[in-house]
Amino acid sequence: MKMGLIKKGKKEVRVYFLILALTALGLGLSDGVFSNYFKEAYNVNAFQRGLIEFPRELPGIISIIVISLLTFLGDIRIAIIAQLLSAIGLLFLGFLTPPFAVMCIFLFINSMGMHLFFPLSDGIGMSLIKDEEVGKKMGRYKGVSTAFSMLASVAVFIGFRTGFFSLTAPVKIIFLIAAVIFAVVFVLLIYMNSIVKVPIKEERKLKFIFRKEYKYYYILAIMTGVQKQIMAVYGPWVLIDLLSKKADTIAILGIIGSFIGIFFIPALGRWLDRYGIRKMLYVDAISFIVVYIAYGFLASGFSTGILSKVGIPVILTFVLIILDRMSMQMSMIKTIYLRSIAVDQSEITSTLSFGMSMDHIVSIICAYIGGIIWTSFGPQYIFFFAAAASLVNLAVAKVAVIKEDAGVKTEVKIKGFVNK
Repeated sequence: MKMGLIKKGKKEVRVYFLILALTALGLGLSDGVFSNYFKEAYNVNAFQRGLIEFPRELPGIISIIVISLLTFLGDIRIAIIAQLLSAIGLLFLGFLTPPFAVMCIFLFINSMGMHLFFPLSDGIGMSLIKDEEVGKKMGRYKGVSTAFSMLASVAVFIGFRTGFFSLTAPVKIIFLIAAVIFAVVFVLLIYMNSIVKVPIKEERKLKFIFRKEYKYYYILAIMTGVQKQIMAVYGPWVLIDLLSKKADTIAILGIIGSFIGIFFIPALGRWLDRYGIRKMLYVDAISFIVVYIAYGFLASGFSTGILSKVGIPVILTFVLIILDRMSMQMSMIKTIYLRSIAVDQSEITSTLSFGMSMDHIVSIICAYIGGIIWTSFGPQYIFFFAAAASLVNLAVAKVAVIKEDAGVKTEVKIKGFVNK
């Protein structure tokens, strides 16, 4: 009987693997080059770059409300709507170079689609596999996404190096290809909805949990918003604005980062088992502090002309970008920390949603403030601010009450990372 159930679900699982792979590919061909697009097509400055994060990050807050209102449709149907929005936004950006304000509207539509899909993807995947296969299959899901993200970076590198892709041409082929990919995913989800006999519906009430026991997790969530936004937005902006690097260079760094991540993520799980959550929180905090201080000095050197824009300083900047990618992957530690202190396991999802909302709110604020700091005082002060803020992570690692027990194991870590 059990084998029959597994066989019955194989088609749905195969389709879903394909959906995840194509979604990662589409994201790599769109989201992965947006910073270069803003610079090359609109010649935005650092302040404008910060403002753009409002339409990009606002969907991260709104999506939680939208999903809770559309729960009656089921997760797959909501995912269908999400992929359609992603395709529509990119379709207009591919065929047009609209005025800046209009571009932000299409960017919002695309981002809304992706932010709707992210929290749904894990729930659909978990519903398609059997309990005894959860760790193994969720690990495969993440592996598929990572592999196709790396494939997208390869395509970006080749496309821009050969001149096939251009962000200033009247028709932006790279965005149209990404739109077609999301349209294919849209069709695959419609097909999946027809073959999944029992609708996948997870209770997603708009419920935020606020307990004093979770105060340190909330602090860590806020700090994630600060760190993520500063490095994700202004880290590449150092390469794009100060060093005039194009999308092919960013793509190469993405390829290297994804390749290292294939080995780094499993290693991180082993280190968590061996050293425990508290020590890894220390490592997480220190890694951010070191990377941001170093990045600040490099940004200062480039902007003042003290450092050469070729050779070793540039290579060091590349290394720091890759190291920061590794640091951001360590955010899974925070999810595992929450699980270790949860008063009730049923509160984890709601608490993560609350943390995600705070993350996105802080991200929007930091992007705006970061643009002001860059243009008024200098790029280095953004990173020095991030390094100083990361001292909060260090303090939390020291004072937080952590329940180190046998319940926090590798399988949980896989779930925690995927749910990020």
